[in-house]
Amino acid sequence: MAATPRFLTLADVAEVLNTSSAQVYALVRRGDLEAIKIGGRGQWRVEAEKLEEYIARAYREAAQFVAEHPFVEQD
Repeated sequence: MAATPRFLTLADVAEVLNTSSAQVYALVRRGDLEAIKIGGRGQWRVEAEKLEEYIARAYREAAQFVAEHPFVEQD
């Protein structure tokens, strides 16, 4: 089994999150997901650890939303 690379492309991140590269780019540009630009063409890379931090934060935010907005069955 190959080790997870330290840095991921936006396409790699999109695959992990099951979303589009455009959505990941928006997350990066808004500052929601930390990333770096490398090379002359300024390609974005996301450190695997930063992606895991983003996912953990998203779970915490979702749990807070659920706690503040309980689901009520409609009769």
